[in-house]
Amino acid sequence: MIQALLPFPQIDPVLVHLGPFAIRWYALAYIAGIVVGWWGVVRVLRQKKLWAPPPFNGKPPATEDDIGDLVVWAILGVIIGGRLGWVLIYGTFLCSVTPQYAAFCDGLPMGFITDPIRIIAAWEGGMSFHGGLLGVVLAVWLFCRRRKLQMLAIGDLVCAFAPIGLFFGRLANFVNGELWGRAANVPWAMIFPRDLQHLPRHPSQLYEAALEGVALFLIMQIALRVFGAHRRPGLLCAIFFLGYGTFRFISEFFREPDTQFIGPVSMGMALSIPVWLGAGALFWLAYHKPVSKDA
Repeated sequence: MIQALLPFPQIDPVLVHLGPFAIRWYALAYIAGIVVGWWGVVRVLRQKKLWAPPPFNGKPPATEDDIGDLVVWAILGVIIGGRLGWVLIYGTFLCSVTPQYAAFCDGLPMGFITDPIRIIAAWEGGMSFHGGLLGVVLAVWLFCRRRKLQMLAIGDLVCAFAPIGLFFGRLANFVNGELWGRAANVPWAMIFPRDLQHLPRHPSQLYEAALEGVALFLIMQIALRVFGAHRRPGLLCAIFFLGYGTFRFISEFFREPDTQFIGPVSMGMALSIPVWLGAGALFWLAYHKPVSKDA
């Protein structure tokens, strides 16, 4: 019989109650990821050596004020894109295909029609990374078009620090006791309180925090600071897309899948494919245009 050897830490998902309002760790994870990422981008903009070579020739692709304004656009992109992505991918498609599989379906997708407030009810749970990613891409594109900034160069700055948000987000998933792993007999397996099967499972949220957060952040920083990947606009974005898609695919072997998409392929694995295609397109863009020696 499989035994869990590590107890699941009993951490209240709500940090503090302020009257009718509750401050949740999940919300704080979003805030921490945005604030720390913002700080990191500003620090990079101040490092003149990074922007001395072509194609920048001493002029960073954005000002600190630009980045401060971009944060607002990015927050809206994450929230709107993440929620709509969940509504379309999980609440509509997944719940139409296998409504009995996921407990969160609970009458979806028809519930979106009979009770439209459920479309925006993110406070009940339900955010999609892939939807949030598309939301941020759209927000960056609109912002750069408005400010007449180079989108690929700005996107590189965002991607260089995006793993910070992934790290905090996966830690919040762990605290919430959600998105747990497959049944396992490893010494660090845990029984998650919300798991009705009460099986020892991989703490896959921590695996993802380590891979999508820590490992990918180190890769991005090495590519930026050691190899100067930012000198080919779009290259850091390509590395981020490739790294996230690969690490998410690997994590799906340990994470309890939302559903088997095609045979042994889970929804998470399938969603890595368009991310890889995006990476390929970005690699092509980064290397298709030679680095200019002019500003």
